[in-house]
Amino acid sequence: MKNIALITGASSGIGKELATIHAEKGGDMVLVARRKEKLVELKSDLETKYSVSVTIISKDLSVAGSATELFEEIQASGTEINFLINNAGFGLRGYFQELPWERQQQMMQLNMISLSELTYLFLPQMMKRGSGRILNVSSTASLMPGPLQAVYFATKAYVTFLSNALAEELKNTGITVTNLMPGATETEFAKTADMENTELFKNAFSARGVASDGYEGMMKGKLDVISGVSGSQKILQYMIPFIPKKTLLAQVKKMQQA
Repeated sequence: MKNIALITGASSGIGKELATIHAEKGGDMVLVARRKEKLVELKSDLETKYSVSVTIISKDLSVAGSATELFEEIQASGTEINFLINNAGFGLRGYFQELPWERQQQMMQLNMISLSELTYLFLPQMMKRGSGRILNVSSTASLMPGPLQAVYFATKAYVTFLSNALAEELKNTGITVTNLMPGATETEFAKTADMENTELFKNAFSARGVASDGYEGMMKGKLDVISGVSGSQKILQYMIPFIPKKTLLAQVKKMQQA
C-alpha cells in the first residue's frame, strides 16, 4: 500500500469526496464511518475505478474510547498512515438547554476528543518518519460564537485553534497540519443539524469543491483553507473582529433560524 490516508466520516459528503480525490491520485486508504453498508459500496467503487487498495472500518467515533480502538486496529494490521484526515463531525440546532445533553456530549466527543486523540496517537509515528500530513475539517463557524448552535460552533473553534497551534509546534518536522473551514456545504450535515430550511443553506456549495480545496491545501501544507463561501461571506468573515459582538450574535442567530 502507498500514500495511505486515514479518512474519518468517509461514507458521505466531504469525507466521501476526499476519498475519491485521494483514489484519483492513486493513493490507498483506510475509510472509517458508522454505516458499514455505505463503506462497502464506496470501497467497491473506488477499487474498481481506480485500482487502489481500500480498507474499511465501521466505527462510531462519538463513543468514548473508540479512537483508541481504531488506532489499535490499524496498528495490528501493520498499516502505516501517511495522511490523517479528521473529517467526521456533526451539528445540532436549537437552544442549548432544550437539546438532548447526550447528543451534545456525543458531538463534543466526535468533533473534539476523537479528533484530538487520533492526532495524538498517530503523530509519534509521523515524527519518527519525519513526514506526514494532517487535515482537520473545522468550519467557518469556528470564527464566531453560534447562538442556536452553541456547542457546535464552540467545537469547531477548538478544532481551528488546535490545528493552528500544532502547525506551529510541528514546523520544520516534515509534518504539516491544515485546517479546512467549509461554509454551508451540500452534505448530510444540514439534515442532521435540522438546518435544511435555514437561510444559511439556501445556496450551499458542493462537497466536491470543498473537498478539492481542502485536499489541495493539505498537499501544499497550507495553514488554513476557507472554502464554500461567497465573496460577500468572505468579506463578512474578515470584518468579524470589527463588528460589535451583540450585533454579530444577533446576525448569526438569525442565520440559524428556519
